[in-house]
Amino acid sequence: MEQSSHSKFDASRAEEYARQARIALAGYDACHELSACILAAAHPERRDAKVLVVGAGGTGGEVLAAAGLESGWSFVAVDPSTPMLDLARAQIEAAGLSSRVTFVYGDLLAVPPETTFDAALVIGVLHHIPDDVGKETLLDEIAMRLRPGASLILAGNYRNYASEPLLLAAWANRWRMGGADKDEVQRKLNKIMSGAAPPESEERVGNLLAEAGFETPSKFFSSLFWGAWHTRRVNG
Repeated sequence: MEQSSHSKFDASRAEEYARQARIALAGYDACHELSACILAAAHPERRDAKVLVVGAGGTGGEVLAAAGLESGWSFVAVDPSTPMLDLARAQIEAAGLSSRVTFVYGDLLAVPPETTFDAALVIGVLHHIPDDVGKETLLDEIAMRLRPGASLILAGNYRNYASEPLLLAAWANRWRMGGADKDEVQRKLNKIMSGAAPPESEERVGNLLAEAGFETPSKFFSSLFWGAWHTRRVNG
């Protein structure tokens, strides 16, 4: 996640992140589990894969799912928000997996570009980057750190929120199910509408990936505005 977009993930937000994320994304855990399953299926020969996790702060779900499935994989978990990465680190340590994870407090530039990873996970990051230039830069930086043919799991919100009023209303109802009253629901929606910049379409997601040197993505998970795709870095 870019330094310019991580400041909202402060200590107060980190404290409530796990619960709030699971309300905001119906199928939160399923997305992380399926992401791990897709990576393992895409690289059955890589029992010792090295996986880059970008925007790893929060629940540690990406690492917990993938490490639980593949005992030989190791991870580099990167996040510019210290409170959020501390939160993930605590969950990973509690699971007894910290020996397989290198934690990088900072943005992706702190990971040397000559490092070659077998796969990358970027879950819930892209829509927090405010403009296309930042999105393109992040995907370029990820591609530089992946070997040819390596997998990328990209997941996050896409489409303009106001363009899908039915989905937006359903999203509001998710918060109501979580116990929020009418005023709180509106505050949450206002915060989402003003504080995120998702790619405007699935086609735009594909274009961003193509521009960074990835193959046409394949979607494997969807939930309201959220999508998750698998792609590979182009060979050569």
